[in-house]
Amino acid sequence: MNLKQAFKMSMQSVTANKVRSFLTMLGIIIGVAAVMILVSIVQGGNQEMEEYYKSLGTNKIDIYAYRYNQVDLTEDIMRYCMTIPDLVEGFTPAGTAYTTVRYRTANTENNQDFGNPQVYLGNQDFAVCNNYTLDSGRDISYLDCQRYNKVVVLGSKLKEYLFQAQDPVGQQITIGGQRYEVIGTYASVGEGGSYSWSYDYMNYVAVVPYTCSRYLETYGPPSNFVAKATSPDTLNEAITRIGSYVAGLVPMGTGDYSVTTQQTWQEESQDANRLQSMILGGIAGISLLVGGIGIMNIMLVTVTERTREIGIRKAIGGSRRSIIVQFLIEASVLCGMGGVFGVVLGYLGTVIAGKLLLQMEEVLLPSAGLTAGALVFSALLGVGFGLYPAIKASGLQPVEALRAD
Repeated sequence: MNLKQAFKMSMQSVTANKVRSFLTMLGIIIGVAAVMILVSIVQGGNQEMEEYYKSLGTNKIDIYAYRYNQVDLTEDIMRYCMTIPDLVEGFTPAGTAYTTVRYRTANTENNQDFGNPQVYLGNQDFAVCNNYTLDSGRDISYLDCQRYNKVVVLGSKLKEYLFQAQDPVGQQITIGGQRYEVIGTYASVGEGGSYSWSYDYMNYVAVVPYTCSRYLETYGPPSNFVAKATSPDTLNEAITRIGSYVAGLVPMGTGDYSVTTQQTWQEESQDANRLQSMILGGIAGISLLVGGIGIMNIMLVTVTERTREIGIRKAIGGSRRSIIVQFLIEASVLCGMGGVFGVVLGYLGTVIAGKLLLQMEEVLLPSAGLTAGALVFSALLGVGFGLYPAIKASGLQPVEALRAD
């Protein structure tokens, strides 16, 4: 018997008992769909996370340096970064002050969604280091910092809250009881996805010259800074050089310091997500195992039902090999069809999960590799779990098999 005949007979056997065949495939369908949905969700989450870290700024170096005697280290670190332009292209203080911002009748204390905005104390490199793009007006300049100018650049969400459709450039607002002139606005950072809440807060900001800390309620001199490496290739060297310099500014026992990068947190998150993907995939794989056991069980029942047929085939010269191939093909057809239905269900489930769980604007779909892997694995599952029933069928003695009812 050739493979075409074997496949045809397998399809006849499957379609002859439609309900039983469907119930047998159900474990494979659920298992394949569960694996595809869970793994795709983790992959989609990784993609969202990568986009989020990109929005925070590439090649970004976070610096924390604090002296117990409250010596201001800003100028020292800034001057050092300027001496290594081949490694660092920007440096800014990144101190914060949470205070009320007002414009006429608009008061951020009344904003139930966000409350008071985060007021950053930065310099002319704040936008470069933190991945903000100027939308209108101008940015903070070096002279603004040197002259203690009370000027401010607004994030898109804060601009929208205070001014609606009005152009804010040139208007006066109140920050912490002091009047500031709006000199520019930043374009919106990021959009949608599971990190939409974080993007909103990143856009609900106001940036003033760091020397204006004297007008705001801040605790001591700036201790948080951000530097931007010139490229990913220079990032590690820049971290090492800056870390060594800051360590010299803050000897042991006189304060505290750290020099880190977003990539450190990103790599840790990716490792955690990979582990989560393996765990979730393993849990979903249990469904495939249960489905495979169901395949083995139904194939054993099929062997019992077709014992007389097997006896006739062996009596007229049918080989053990042809019988094994026949039953393996039938098991593979069951698992393969279950895999196809499982892939379809997996695609639908992934699209729904991407919209509801990850809130992605783009349609989340399983990768081509995951889809192909699910189909191949489901077929191999049929071979693996169908092997024992096939061997048992081929080992039946013709005389005993012919006696079966």
